[in-house]
Amino acid sequence: MLTRCISGAILAVLALVFMYVGGPALAVVLLLTSLVAYKELTGALKVNNSEKRLCALEIIGMIGVVLYYLAVYFGDDTFRLMSIVGVFMAEMFCYVITFPKYRAEQVVAAIFSFLYAPVMLSFVYLTRNTEYGVYMVWLILLSSWVCDTCAYFVGVTIGKKRIFPVLSPKKSLEGCIGGVAGSAIVGGLYALLILQDNIPGDNIVWAVVFICAAGAIMSMVGDLAASAIKRNHEIKDYGKLIPGHGGIMDRFDSMIVTAPMIYFLCVLMIF
Repeated sequence: MLTRCISGAILAVLALVFMYVGGPALAVVLLLTSLVAYKELTGALKVNNSEKRLCALEIIGMIGVVLYYLAVYFGDDTFRLMSIVGVFMAEMFCYVITFPKYRAEQVVAAIFSFLYAPVMLSFVYLTRNTEYGVYMVWLILLSSWVCDTCAYFVGVTIGKKRIFPVLSPKKSLEGCIGGVAGSAIVGGLYALLILQDNIPGDNIVWAVVFICAAGAIMSMVGDLAASAIKRNHEIKDYGKLIPGHGGIMDRFDSMIVTAPMIYFLCVLMIF
Protein backbone atom coordinates (compact mmCIF):
# COMPACT_ATOMS: atom_id res chain seq x y z
CA MET A 1 0.00 0.00 0.00
CA LEU A 2 2.85 2.39 0.87
CA THR A 3 4.51 1.74 -2.49
CA ARG A 4 1.21 2.37 -4.27
CA CYS A 5 0.69 5.67 -2.42
CA ILE A 6 4.22 6.90 -3.10
CA SER A 7 4.17 6.05 -6.81
CA GLY A 8 0.67 7.52 -7.11
CA ALA A 9 1.79 10.77 -5.49
CA ILE A 10 4.83 11.01 -7.78
CA LEU A 11 2.65 10.42 -10.83
CA ALA A 12 0.17 13.06 -9.70
CA VAL A 13 2.93 15.65 -9.22
CA LEU A 14 4.48 14.86 -12.61
CA ALA A 15 1.09 15.08 -14.33
CA LEU A 16 0.40 18.45 -12.72
CA VAL A 17 3.81 19.83 -13.66
CA PHE A 18 3.79 18.73 -17.30
CA MET A 19 0.16 19.73 -17.89
CA TYR A 20 0.93 23.17 -16.48
CA VAL A 21 4.13 23.60 -18.51
CA GLY A 22 2.61 22.28 -21.74
CA GLY A 23 4.53 22.77 -24.99
CA PRO A 24 7.30 20.38 -26.10
CA ALA A 25 7.72 18.88 -22.62
CA LEU A 26 4.09 17.74 -22.47
CA ALA A 27 4.18 16.51 -26.07
CA VAL A 28 7.27 14.36 -25.43
CA VAL A 29 5.86 12.93 -22.20
CA LEU A 30 2.57 12.05 -23.92
CA LEU A 31 4.45 10.49 -26.84
CA LEU A 32 6.51 8.26 -24.55
CA THR A 33 3.46 7.40 -22.46
CA SER A 34 1.52 6.53 -25.61
CA LEU A 35 4.26 4.24 -26.90
CA VAL A 36 4.28 2.32 -23.61
CA ALA A 37 0.47 2.17 -23.51
CA TYR A 38 0.37 0.95 -27.11
CA LYS A 39 2.78 -1.90 -26.30
CA GLU A 40 0.76 -2.79 -23.20
CA LEU A 41 -2.43 -3.01 -25.24
CA THR A 42 -0.93 -5.04 -28.07
CA GLY A 43 0.50 -7.38 -25.45
CA ALA A 44 -2.86 -7.80 -23.74
CA LEU A 45 -4.64 -8.34 -27.06
CA LYS A 46 -2.05 -10.91 -28.24
CA VAL A 47 -1.04 -8.98 -31.36
CA ASN A 48 2.45 -10.44 -31.10
CA ASN A 49 2.96 -14.18 -31.53
CA SER A 50 6.27 -13.88 -29.68
CA GLU A 51 6.78 -11.91 -26.45
CA LYS A 52 10.55 -11.65 -26.93
CA ARG A 53 10.59 -8.92 -29.58
CA LEU A 54 8.32 -6.51 -31.42
CA CYS A 55 6.40 -7.90 -34.36
CA ALA A 56 5.86 -6.09 -37.68
CA LEU A 57 2.34 -5.00 -36.70
CA GLU A 58 3.65 -3.39 -33.50
CA ILE A 59 6.55 -1.68 -35.28
CA ILE A 60 4.13 -0.14 -37.79
CA GLY A 61 1.92 1.04 -34.97
CA MET A 62 4.81 2.62 -33.05
CA ILE A 63 6.08 4.42 -36.14
CA GLY A 64 2.53 5.65 -36.62
CA VAL A 65 2.43 6.92 -33.02
CA VAL A 66 5.60 8.97 -33.56
CA LEU A 67 4.35 10.43 -36.85
CA TYR A 68 0.96 11.17 -35.32
CA TYR A 69 2.47 13.09 -32.41
CA LEU A 70 4.70 15.07 -34.76
CA ALA A 71 1.53 16.14 -36.57
CA VAL A 72 -0.17 16.97 -33.27
CA TYR A 73 2.79 19.03 -32.06
CA PHE A 74 3.14 21.02 -35.28
CA GLY A 75 -0.62 21.54 -35.50
CA ASP A 76 -1.03 19.94 -38.92
CA ASP A 77 -4.57 18.52 -38.96
CA THR A 78 -4.19 17.09 -42.47
CA PHE A 79 -1.03 15.18 -41.60
CA ARG A 80 -2.67 14.05 -38.35
CA LEU A 81 -5.52 12.49 -40.33
CA MET A 82 -3.06 11.04 -42.84
CA SER A 83 -1.08 9.36 -40.06
CA ILE A 84 -4.22 7.70 -38.68
CA VAL A 85 -5.36 6.41 -42.07
CA GLY A 86 -1.76 5.59 -42.94
CA VAL A 87 -1.45 3.25 -39.96
CA PHE A 88 -4.60 1.44 -41.09
CA MET A 89 -3.29 1.04 -44.65
CA ALA A 90 0.19 -0.02 -43.51
CA GLU A 91 -1.23 -2.64 -41.15
CA MET A 92 -3.43 -4.01 -43.93
CA PHE A 93 -0.43 -4.08 -46.29
CA CYS A 94 1.58 -6.01 -43.71
CA TYR A 95 -1.32 -8.42 -43.20
CA VAL A 96 -1.52 -9.17 -46.92
CA ILE A 97 2.17 -9.58 -47.73
CA THR A 98 2.88 -11.75 -44.67
CA PHE A 99 -0.28 -13.87 -44.88
CA PRO A 100 -0.94 -16.22 -43.12
CA LYS A 101 1.52 -15.12 -40.41
CA TYR A 102 -1.05 -12.87 -38.68
CA ARG A 103 -4.74 -13.41 -38.13
CA ALA A 104 -7.31 -10.74 -38.95
CA GLU A 105 -8.03 -10.32 -35.22
CA GLN A 106 -4.38 -9.39 -34.59
CA VAL A 107 -4.44 -6.70 -37.30
CA VAL A 108 -7.68 -5.26 -35.94
CA ALA A 109 -6.21 -5.30 -32.42
CA ALA A 110 -3.08 -3.46 -33.59
CA ILE A 111 -5.18 -0.71 -35.17
CA PHE A 112 -7.50 -0.58 -32.16
CA SER A 113 -4.52 -0.21 -29.81
CA PHE A 114 -3.24 2.73 -31.87
CA LEU A 115 -6.59 4.52 -31.71
CA TYR A 116 -7.32 3.63 -28.09
CA ALA A 117 -4.28 4.91 -26.24
CA PRO A 118 -2.04 7.15 -28.41
CA VAL A 119 -4.75 8.99 -30.35
CA MET A 120 -7.12 9.41 -27.40
CA LEU A 121 -4.32 10.48 -25.05
CA SER A 122 -3.17 13.17 -27.50
CA PHE A 123 -6.27 15.17 -26.62
CA VAL A 124 -4.58 16.13 -23.36
CA TYR A 125 -2.07 18.08 -25.46
CA LEU A 126 -4.72 19.37 -27.85
CA THR A 127 -6.76 20.69 -24.92
CA ARG A 128 -3.71 22.29 -23.30
CA ASN A 129 -2.76 23.88 -26.62
CA THR A 130 -6.05 25.75 -27.08
CA GLU A 131 -6.48 29.47 -26.36
CA TYR A 132 -7.57 28.89 -22.76
CA GLY A 133 -5.88 25.52 -22.43
CA VAL A 134 -3.86 26.46 -19.35
CA TYR A 135 -7.19 26.67 -17.51
CA MET A 136 -9.28 24.05 -19.30
CA VAL A 137 -6.80 21.15 -19.29
CA TRP A 138 -7.46 20.69 -15.57
CA LEU A 139 -11.02 19.65 -16.35
CA ILE A 140 -9.58 16.35 -17.55
CA LEU A 141 -8.21 15.67 -14.07
CA LEU A 142 -11.32 17.00 -12.34
CA SER A 143 -13.47 14.65 -14.40
CA SER A 144 -11.33 11.54 -13.97
CA TRP A 145 -9.51 11.72 -10.63
CA VAL A 146 -12.23 13.55 -8.68
CA CYS A 147 -14.87 11.20 -10.06
CA ASP A 148 -12.83 8.16 -9.06
CA THR A 149 -12.26 9.52 -5.54
CA CYS A 150 -15.87 10.57 -4.93
CA ALA A 151 -17.25 7.35 -6.41
CA TYR A 152 -15.04 5.32 -4.07
CA PHE A 153 -16.04 7.12 -0.87
CA VAL A 154 -19.75 7.31 -1.73
CA GLY A 155 -19.73 3.66 -2.78
CA VAL A 156 -18.03 2.53 0.41
CA THR A 157 -20.36 4.65 2.54
CA ILE A 158 -23.82 4.07 1.04
CA GLY A 159 -23.30 1.91 -2.04
CA LYS A 160 -25.79 -0.95 -2.28
CA LYS A 161 -27.00 -1.51 -5.84
CA ARG A 162 -24.32 -3.30 -7.86
CA ILE A 163 -24.73 -2.38 -11.52
CA PHE A 164 -21.74 -4.28 -12.98
CA PRO A 165 -21.71 -7.51 -10.95
CA VAL A 166 -19.50 -9.41 -13.40
CA LEU A 167 -17.28 -6.67 -14.80
CA SER A 168 -16.73 -4.66 -11.60
CA PRO A 169 -18.50 -6.16 -8.56
CA LYS A 170 -17.52 -3.31 -6.23
CA LYS A 171 -19.01 -0.51 -8.33
CA SER A 172 -22.41 0.66 -7.17
CA LEU A 173 -25.06 2.91 -8.67
CA GLU A 174 -24.74 5.22 -5.67
CA GLY A 175 -20.98 5.41 -6.15
CA CYS A 176 -21.33 6.24 -9.84
CA ILE A 177 -23.83 8.99 -9.11
CA GLY A 178 -21.56 10.32 -6.37
CA GLY A 179 -18.60 10.36 -8.73
CA VAL A 180 -20.45 12.33 -11.41
CA ALA A 181 -21.94 14.72 -8.86
CA GLY A 182 -18.56 15.23 -7.18
CA SER A 183 -16.85 16.07 -10.47
CA ALA A 184 -19.66 18.46 -11.43
CA ILE A 185 -19.54 20.25 -8.06
CA VAL A 186 -15.75 20.58 -7.96
CA GLY A 187 -15.75 21.68 -11.61
CA GLY A 188 -18.40 24.29 -10.86
CA LEU A 189 -16.37 25.64 -7.92
CA TYR A 190 -13.25 25.76 -10.11
CA ALA A 191 -15.17 27.71 -12.75
CA LEU A 192 -16.67 30.05 -10.16
CA LEU A 193 -13.36 30.80 -8.43
CA ILE A 194 -10.90 30.68 -11.35
CA LEU A 195 -12.41 30.49 -14.81
CA GLN A 196 -15.09 33.14 -14.45
CA ASP A 197 -12.46 35.88 -14.14
CA ASN A 198 -10.20 34.58 -16.92
CA ILE A 199 -12.47 33.26 -19.67
CA PRO A 200 -15.20 35.36 -21.31
CA GLY A 201 -18.75 34.06 -21.30
CA ASP A 202 -21.91 34.48 -19.28
CA ASN A 203 -22.57 30.78 -18.68
CA ILE A 204 -19.04 29.52 -18.07
CA VAL A 205 -19.88 28.00 -14.67
CA TRP A 206 -22.82 25.94 -15.91
CA ALA A 207 -20.92 24.94 -19.03
CA VAL A 208 -18.07 23.58 -16.91
CA VAL A 209 -20.49 21.78 -14.59
CA PHE A 210 -21.95 19.98 -17.63
CA ILE A 211 -18.53 19.29 -19.15
CA CYS A 212 -17.17 17.79 -15.93
CA ALA A 213 -20.28 15.65 -15.43
CA ALA A 214 -20.04 14.30 -18.98
CA GLY A 215 -16.30 13.78 -18.57
CA ALA A 216 -16.89 11.88 -15.33
CA ILE A 217 -19.29 9.50 -17.07
CA MET A 218 -16.72 8.83 -19.77
CA SER A 219 -14.01 8.33 -17.16
CA MET A 220 -16.05 5.45 -15.71
CA VAL A 221 -16.54 4.05 -19.21
CA GLY A 222 -12.77 4.18 -19.72
CA ASP A 223 -12.12 2.44 -16.41
CA LEU A 224 -14.65 -0.29 -17.13
CA ALA A 225 -13.52 -0.78 -20.73
CA ALA A 226 -9.92 -1.29 -19.66
CA SER A 227 -11.09 -3.76 -16.99
CA ALA A 228 -13.23 -5.61 -19.54
CA ILE A 229 -10.24 -6.12 -21.81
CA LYS A 230 -8.23 -7.54 -18.91
CA ARG A 231 -11.05 -9.89 -17.97
CA ASN A 232 -11.52 -11.01 -21.58
CA HIS A 233 -7.83 -11.90 -21.80
CA GLU A 234 -7.44 -13.11 -18.20
CA ILE A 235 -4.67 -10.75 -17.10
CA LYS A 236 -4.35 -8.88 -13.81
CA ASP A 237 -2.41 -5.82 -14.99
CA TYR A 238 -1.34 -4.37 -18.33
CA GLY A 239 2.24 -3.95 -17.17
CA LYS A 240 4.63 -3.48 -14.25
CA LEU A 241 6.02 -0.02 -15.01
CA ILE A 242 4.32 1.76 -12.08
CA PRO A 243 4.95 0.09 -8.69
CA GLY A 244 1.71 -0.77 -6.94
CA HIS A 245 -0.44 0.25 -9.91
CA GLY A 246 0.61 -1.91 -12.86
CA GLY A 247 1.07 -0.30 -16.25
CA ILE A 248 0.15 2.95 -17.97
CA MET A 249 -3.20 1.49 -19.05
CA ASP A 250 -3.96 0.49 -15.46
CA ARG A 251 -3.33 3.97 -14.07
CA PHE A 252 -4.54 6.26 -16.87
CA ASP A 253 -7.42 4.18 -18.26
CA SER A 254 -10.06 6.74 -17.26
CA MET A 255 -8.08 9.81 -18.36
CA ILE A 256 -7.47 8.35 -21.81
CA VAL A 257 -11.19 8.30 -22.58
CA THR A 258 -12.00 11.49 -20.68
CA ALA A 259 -9.57 13.74 -22.57
CA PRO A 260 -11.36 13.66 -25.96
CA MET A 261 -14.74 14.29 -24.31
CA ILE A 262 -13.40 17.36 -22.49
CA TYR A 263 -11.75 18.69 -25.65
CA PHE A 264 -14.82 18.32 -27.86
CA LEU A 265 -17.21 19.80 -25.30
CA CYS A 266 -14.88 22.73 -24.65
CA VAL A 267 -14.68 23.41 -28.39
CA LEU A 268 -18.47 23.30 -28.69
CA MET A 269 -19.35 25.24 -25.54
CA ILE A 270 -16.43 27.51 -24.59
CA PHE A 271 -13.71 28.10 -27.19
